[in-house]
Amino acid sequence: MRQFIVLGHDAPTTPDFSLSDLAGGAGRLDVLCRCVNAGLFRSHGIREDVRVHLVLDDEYTVRFDGSTAKRLYPNERAVASRIRGALEARQDAIGHQPADVSPGVELYRMGFESTLEAVAREGTVLECHEDGEPLVDAAPPENPIFVLSDHHDFTAAEAELLAETADRRLSVGPEVLHADQTMTVVHNWLDTAGYETY
Repeated sequence: MRQFIVLGHDAPTTPDFSLSDLAGGAGRLDVLCRCVNAGLFRSHGIREDVRVHLVLDDEYTVRFDGSTAKRLYPNERAVASRIRGALEARQDAIGHQPADVSPGVELYRMGFESTLEAVAREGTVLECHEDGEPLVDAAPPENPIFVLSDHHDFTAAEAELLAETADRRLSVGPEVLHADQTMTVVHNWLDTAGYETY
């Protein structure tokens, strides 16, 4: 299983945002939607061994599960619609019990720390950071969990939590990439067993 945790620092926590203004009025929700697309989709298919966890303003987490997702389409507006549907169901999320939104999409009343703690039990936590060890020098773990930030840097508290929790800090290359681009590079690294098999 491959998992991605993406922090949305300005992401909405209520459903009252326009699907026509994801980059402005929806707190750069476009960035998170692109991450879902990069994480779950490949040409003519969906990656069934992937989960993407979107942490919305450290209040809610929307989980997309490739193994159970149905009628999810690879465009920002469609993904944003699922996120809005998740936020419409937020009253049904009690404690760590999720609100079921649609097949493969759940909303948890959990911020970053709780989400990281829960997901970290399932694999190896890898922080994606420009100052990390080069990806090419690392060996892919069996069940990787990649943690990325949106268009903002990790906050001091997030960085401290990752320093305590992450097994490694990895950089995908010499240039700083968008989170969704980073996820694409990471998928290629895993698909090729660390750039060994093509």
